[in-house]
Amino acid sequence: MLAVQTSTAPETLAAAIREQVRGLDPDQPVTSIKTMDQLLDRTLSEAKFSLLLFGLFAVLALVLAAIGIYAVMATTVAQRTHEIGLRMALGAQKRDVLRLIIRQGMMPVLIGVVVGLASAMGLTRLMSTLLFGVSATDPMTLAVITVLLAAVALLACYLPARRATKVDPLVALRFE
Repeated sequence: MLAVQTSTAPETLAAAIREQVRGLDPDQPVTSIKTMDQLLDRTLSEAKFSLLLFGLFAVLALVLAAIGIYAVMATTVAQRTHEIGLRMALGAQKRDVLRLIIRQGMMPVLIGVVVGLASAMGLTRLMSTLLFGVSATDPMTLAVITVLLAAVALLACYLPARRATKVDPLVALRFE
């Protein structure tokens, strides 16, 4: 392998490099001339593909988690329709009901975020071999991912909570 550093475009020097090699050893074949960028891309292609798969699976996991949180909260709201109607009949405001449902949905999420952050900090050695250009404990990355997870969970809790605020107290009490 021969490495050549140049200030011009490397592709323009291919013929000159071949001539220099022939001048040194006429029996030495020059079969492949690649730029450093091409070599790096080839070397890192497997790692990039693995990271792409990790990213796709992470997005899939995020979507499945949001669907799961939404389903659990929607079921909880449906099962507690009578209780919500009773609270509203006794004077609870819509914002109180909204706050109650969101708080109950977000508590497990916040516990999960804390456990997840602690696990991420504990597994940094394992993850550091898979990362390029960022450390495994990069505070900005951890903060962005934490906020993203919390926002998705909040949205998944908000939709059933908003539906709970529309419960008519008379209808909810009549069906029990």
